Amino acid sequence: MAGKVNQGSGDQNAANNGASAAKPSDATERAASSAKKAAPKSINDVLQEAGPEKLEQLSKNINDALFESQEILRELTTANLKKSVNPTQPDPFGVSNAWAKIGENLARHPDRLMDAQMALWEGHVNIWRSLLVGDKEEQPEDKRFADPEWENNPTFDLIRRTYQLNSEWLMSLIETAEEVDDSTKRKASFFARQTADAFSPTNFFSTNPAALRAMIETGGESVLEGLKLARKDIERGHGRLLISQTDGTSFEIGKNVATAPGKVVYRNELIEILEFEPQTEKVYEIPLLIFPPWINKFYILDLREENSMIRWLVSKGYRVFVVSWRSADKSMSEFRWDDYVSFGAYAATEAVTEITGSEHVNAVGYCIGGTMLTSALARMAQENDTRIQSVTYFAAQVDFEEAGDLKVFTDDQSIRHISKLIDDNGGVMAGEDMSETFNYLRPSDLVWRYVVDSYMLGKKPKPFDLLFWNSDQTNIPGPTHKTYLGDLYRDNALAKGEFRVLGRKVKLSDITIPAMFQASKDDHISPYRSVYRAARAFGGDVEFVMSGSGHIAGVINHPDAKKYQHWTFSELPETPDEWMNNAEEHPGSWWPHWHKWLKKRSGQKVDAKPVDDKGLGDAPGTYVLARLEDLGVGPSAE
Repeated sequence: MAGKVNQGSGDQNAANNGASAAKPSDATERAASSAKKAAPKSINDVLQEAGPEKLEQLSKNINDALFESQEILRELTTANLKKSVNPTQPDPFGVSNAWAKIGENLARHPDRLMDAQMALWEGHVNIWRSLLVGDKEEQPEDKRFADPEWENNPTFDLIRRTYQLNSEWLMSLIETAEEVDDSTKRKASFFARQTADAFSPTNFFSTNPAALRAMIETGGESVLEGLKLARKDIERGHGRLLISQTDGTSFEIGKNVATAPGKVVYRNELIEILEFEPQTEKVYEIPLLIFPPWINKFYILDLREENSMIRWLVSKGYRVFVVSWRSADKSMSEFRWDDYVSFGAYAATEAVTEITGSEHVNAVGYCIGGTMLTSALARMAQENDTRIQSVTYFAAQVDFEEAGDLKVFTDDQSIRHISKLIDDNGGVMAGEDMSETFNYLRPSDLVWRYVVDSYMLGKKPKPFDLLFWNSDQTNIPGPTHKTYLGDLYRDNALAKGEFRVLGRKVKLSDITIPAMFQASKDDHISPYRSVYRAARAFGGDVEFVMSGSGHIAGVINHPDAKKYQHWTFSELPETPDEWMNNAEEHPGSWWPHWHKWLKKRSGQKVDAKPVDDKGLGDAPGTYVLARLEDLGVGPSAE
């Protein structure tokens, strides 16, 4: 009855609208078309509709795909035969040892193992019971299984439920090993999740309904195109599958990304400093100096005009300077952490104060740029150097006690393996190896979704500025990288007061300048609990603010986008949970809150002047243009 009433009301509205009576009908057709796209045909329907011509085309394309597969296998075999294999280190990160310790613990507690086995058995019994009686139990939300075939087709429904049950059981089994140390449990859990993600049925052609449907609908063209895309990525990776996440040909640095107008005002062997043209008649007299991470390039702060932090800061009247780090080649293989302090923090501070005539600067450190800046500030405090008068941190860690999944790669065995990679690359940590590590921190989003879309569905990657930036990797000097992993991540020396900067041990409590720490609620690289520990370790007036989303979107969130939220609370209680319980939630970006804090520390407004031309070129400079294949390091250089 309700459906008839609604339909009648629609007809009446159409009649009353006279000439516009066709509009509801058009809207209905559009809605139907949209629903059709959202709910694709079942595989059975697609098979029944496939005529002889389509099946003949499918047969031909499958034959071509077999040839393409053989070529891929040949290229992979040839490339791997050229590479040296280290048979003495088949398990470089010690995964089997971690799992063995879990197994030994469970063997000493057979009651726990029995309970786990019973739970698994009961889970499988419940799956079969629900399928037999047609019970549609509510399943955990998982975007990998969004295709309706996973719910409507009993075979796929069974596959999905079984996979989810087994994955959850595997993770819970590790948690039952209560006596195992945190490091071992973290490693076992991390690689168990990697295994579970890799064995998702969506990652296999024969158990991916979207891939099977596309194969039939396109007459096998999706399969052939997917293999061609895979072959291109293998060629691009010189024998290693280097997954394309975006169409990089759609972007050009300085043309449609990193376009904020400015000039290079300083350059040394490690950094360029960019100053950006003022967009207001008056600017704050105390300049803002930003140290981004050197693991990626600075233009995450300036992707497009509509989401550029640099442009937003300039529009608020700040005189903005940004460090652009040089991507390492073999000539930089001896650069150490102290060199980043000297040629980075110290040199940039001196250059900006000299250029502006200001005795002070406000500084920003993002991720590892913030870690480096903290070590420099602690050393400056010992020297009574007060040129940096306030500091803001974007997702930066200096206390690594709760540093998240990356700690999996910082035990002694893992560091030995990474050191070998560095030695093999002439003393440099190759950007491609770093990128692969970060991608596998979130494999479902950054690896397997592209395997499915590109290689199974045959879809070419779409242009996406953020992923273009993410794929524009940088190399890191080996000594600097080993210090980061060993002294900071593994030993937590900076937080413990055991880290040496320019020859002397430094303490975080010596840093007494005003500081704001920003953390992101869903950040898996710099977890907010880790950032909070750093905020409590400083010796001055400190404010902590938390934003929604993760390591990038939580930081780079333009107010005009009206996305996510942020939380504020002026005090720093003992735990982040206490802070969160007292914090006030606000809609949208955290940038306006930071602006209120920063402008109080930026002095008076003075007349703006065009950026001086130092003869070093326009922004975004030259260091940012270096591509991995041009630097002679890593797989791309082979």
